[in-house]
Amino acid sequence: MARIWATTLRGRVTLIAAAVATLVLVPAGVAGAALARSLSAAEVWTENRDTAALVTGMIRGGDLAGDVLRLKNTDPTTLVQVVTADGTVVAATPAAQRLSRLSDVWPAASDRVVNTTACPSFGCLHLTALRESTRPDSLVVYVAQPTPSILAGRAVDLVIAIQVVLLTALITWIAWLLAGRTLRPVNQIRAQLDDINATDPGRRVVEPSGEDEIAKLARSINGTLARLEYAAEQQRRFASDASHELRTPLAGLRAQLEGAQLYPEDTDIAELVDDALKDTDRVEAIITDLLLLARIGSRVDIVKERLDLGELVRKTLLDRTGPVPITATLADGVFVEGVRFQLDRLLANLLDNAERHADTSIGVELTAAGDEAVLSLENDGAPIPEHERERIFERFTRLDSARSRGAGGTGLGLAIAREVAVAHRGSLRVAGDARFELRLPLAPPLPS
Repeated sequence: MARIWATTLRGRVTLIAAAVATLVLVPAGVAGAALARSLSAAEVWTENRDTAALVTGMIRGGDLAGDVLRLKNTDPTTLVQVVTADGTVVAATPAAQRLSRLSDVWPAASDRVVNTTACPSFGCLHLTALRESTRPDSLVVYVAQPTPSILAGRAVDLVIAIQVVLLTALITWIAWLLAGRTLRPVNQIRAQLDDINATDPGRRVVEPSGEDEIAKLARSINGTLARLEYAAEQQRRFASDASHELRTPLAGLRAQLEGAQLYPEDTDIAELVDDALKDTDRVEAIITDLLLLARIGSRVDIVKERLDLGELVRKTLLDRTGPVPITATLADGVFVEGVRFQLDRLLANLLDNAERHADTSIGVELTAAGDEAVLSLENDGAPIPEHERERIFERFTRLDSARSRGAGGTGLGLAIAREVAVAHRGSLRVAGDARFELRLPLAPPLPS
């Protein structure tokens, strides 16, 4: 049974609770029994000493008359004898008169009280011997009571053992119920995960209210499911985009090669090679951008470092030799945590887009606002229509060719830029006519 219980967390918790209860209650029961015996024995010794002190007081006061001791307020079962130095019983209570000397114990002058036990033929006794004085011929008073049942038998042990068993069983049952109630949400989450895995990966587990460990676990699971769904969607989109977008340049390349094969004498080899290389470059660019999008979505690059965003922008601007002048206003000490090459690619894509659509100038501004770094890029080209300001971040989206200075890129630049921003827990949006605004969380300050 223990092996079966140990296969479940609920069973293991219950077994641990039962073991702890046993380890605590058994020693407590043993100590309790010992304490009960000790207190009972101490009470008997105290009563015996009090009775013996009463009798010695009577002896010293000359109140001992005859050989029969009649003590008031004394249990009739208490046996009292007064014995001389030669072992003669000179006085006794009625119950002890017909008995022989209760004990051979003789207290010394230096230790006038002796507590002991004896078991004559009529039963076991708890006996106290009190020496009346230190004189050599001093009398000794013996007071004995029948040994209490709590000391004579094992009734106390049995009662305490039953209590320990019952308490251990009760604690085990309560632990079983509490563990079941505590783990019920976990079992529900597991069942929901099994159902999600078998039916609809887009579903989420129910998140319990509160801030306990199970509620946090459910939120973490939903976050993981969302990330997995997003990564899977990125892979599906990669396959779809690759098959769709690569078809055109490959078809053009194939057509040129087939034409050259059919009409070799009419083919300009240099022009053919030049066109083929252009198509190949486009295919390579599309594949590179699609792979980058897939990597960002699946979090392949998760090693982040503390970066000075202002320095990163300055370096990107120094490496550019575009035809449109760029003015930059960059605040110092704006640090973020990120993947360097991804942020480089984000900045390059935004600048490429600005150069493609600017007329005469591009402005770049970096500030810190609250707990965010805010980077703005604005060009003086044609404004972006409001209804197009979200669509331009979709893959392979191009607006009216009149806005573009050149042939354009792969159609993935702004999509990559937004994916990088989101992967860095930030945002990228169109905040004006032709103004892009990037917001990234500031890196926490370094410990002093």
